[in-house]
Amino acid sequence: MNFEFTTEQEILRKTVRQFVDDEIIPHIAKWDTEGGFDPKIWSRLADLGLMGVCVPEQYGGSGMDYNALAIVCEELERGDTAFRTAVSVHTGLNSMTLMQWGTEAQKQQYLVPQAKGVRIGAFGLTEPGAGSDVAAMSTTAVRDGDDYVLNGQKTWISLCDIADHFIVFAYTDKAKKHHGISAFIVERSMAGFTSRAIKGKYGIRAGNTGELFFEDLRIPVENRLGEEGEGFKIAMSALDNGRFTVAAGAVGLIQACIEASVKYCHERETFGKSIGEHQLVGQMIAKMEAGYQMSRLLVYRVGELKNKGVRNTRETSLAKWQACDFANKAADDAVQIYGAYGYSDEYPVARYLRNSKAPVIYEGTREIHTVMQADYVLGKRQDKPLVKMLPRWPFEE
Repeated sequence: MNFEFTTEQEILRKTVRQFVDDEIIPHIAKWDTEGGFDPKIWSRLADLGLMGVCVPEQYGGSGMDYNALAIVCEELERGDTAFRTAVSVHTGLNSMTLMQWGTEAQKQQYLVPQAKGVRIGAFGLTEPGAGSDVAAMSTTAVRDGDDYVLNGQKTWISLCDIADHFIVFAYTDKAKKHHGISAFIVERSMAGFTSRAIKGKYGIRAGNTGELFFEDLRIPVENRLGEEGEGFKIAMSALDNGRFTVAAGAVGLIQACIEASVKYCHERETFGKSIGEHQLVGQMIAKMEAGYQMSRLLVYRVGELKNKGVRNTRETSLAKWQACDFANKAADDAVQIYGAYGYSDEYPVARYLRNSKAPVIYEGTREIHTVMQADYVLGKRQDKPLVKMLPRWPFEE
């Protein structure tokens, strides 16, 4: 086992951290209040090679390993969850799914511009009546000659008003339940597509989240991702990648909570001494550090399994569950350390707490992951080999 980062990874971390310090943190309070961030951030992410950091160079990416993506997500969420979410959806859920399941033509048409940051990708699985229960979806895709006709709705879709391409899931044969779901690449420009942002979110306010609507939208057969009926497998493998990035981001949020709390502990005095000298405050700091270290180990273990081409659904589930819970608790404790000031927007910890709740829910609630882990331990769940896996790293030409 090697717990050391490579020189290249350390340079990447410093680069992203500097970007966050210079271009996100000074503006995030304003963006969070306004409900959106400066679109120039997208071009800056592309300039730094972060939109396709773990995509092979032959497809326009930076060609770094999967833990490089974890580093990017960790550092971005230290600035704000909205930016990690953008990379999670664009890279983790969309681009990596194209890497794993796409044809060469689909990779050239969609993955290359996404990896370069010229186009933005997103992911459409959740529906108003279908969250954890994917089989309850009602969106349909009916074959009509060389097209599929898509009708339905998706909700809680990140980058709904921003993305150019969406991987969307729909029933092609509802009688087959999970085995009747298929995946499609949908373009915003296709007739019958509309989107609408959700307003009044509790957290991640700087991020764009909303609904997608499909009304007799015609999709060419060549835009089907994988075979008919493989959609559920594709969705679950995509969630392995997305959950990995969410867990990595949670590590960054814990780090942000630690940094903010330690700073305040050195500034604030009560009863004649700095608040960090009070044992119960110190206990909260210690728990943040423990959560940070444990979560980081879980996340980077998953990245290494991805590098080796090993299926990692079990390990990813555990990392996502634990890191997000630790982050939520760290943010709650950070607000407590700040006291009444933590309950206002004067300091960032209130935003950390608001942002920390959504990751506990999306891409598998803590309850779903608890059941999954119990089933693994009890021998009730085993992961079968996938028809297609992410490419191993180092990537082959």
